[in-house]
Amino acid sequence: MTVAQKLDRFYTENNLAEKGGENEDFFSLQFKYFSLKLPNSDFRKKVIYIHDIQHVLFDCDTTWKGEAYIAGWEIATGMWKHFPIGIMSIWAMGFSFLIHPKEVIKGYKKGLKYHGLIDQNISKESIMNLSLDEVNELLLKNNPSNFSKTKLIIWLTIALLFFFGPFMLLIALSTIYFPY
Repeated sequence: MTVAQKLDRFYTENNLAEKGGENEDFFSLQFKYFSLKLPNSDFRKKVIYIHDIQHVLFDCDTTWKGEAYIAGWEIATGMWKHFPIGIMSIWAMGFSFLIHPKEVIKGYKKGLKYHGLIDQNISKESIMNLSLDEVNELLLKNNPSNFSKTKLIIWLTIALLFFFGPFMLLIALSTIYFPY
């Protein structure tokens, strides 16, 4: 089965729009009690298939548990280098670590063994015609990066700052504009 066929199945099983919503103007982030509707930027539209292939490759659903694993994996493979989508990966890692820390760490450790799909010089059409085994073989590093608790802690600190940063800014601004 090709990546394209697997993705179609993934979208159907997870009640996602066709092609993961790459043609939609907005996308939603689902939380326990609410959802956020956000603009679907052109950059996100161009790379959402990469994120979705990672879900399929590692058999992760679209719950926050699945997103936690993928966020850890993306940071370990260097997706953070690709602005602005990297910002979303870092933010997702921070949020996910609060609710599914084990999954973030598992995904991060697994990601050290892989190259990022976003960094491969392969067209979308070509990747869609490969099998998952071929994608896995393409991305697997010959010499995996060593796991470092220090690097993981640094990334988790950065990710948590990205997540909590807007809240800290609001608190700081509120104390300036609304002093006691």
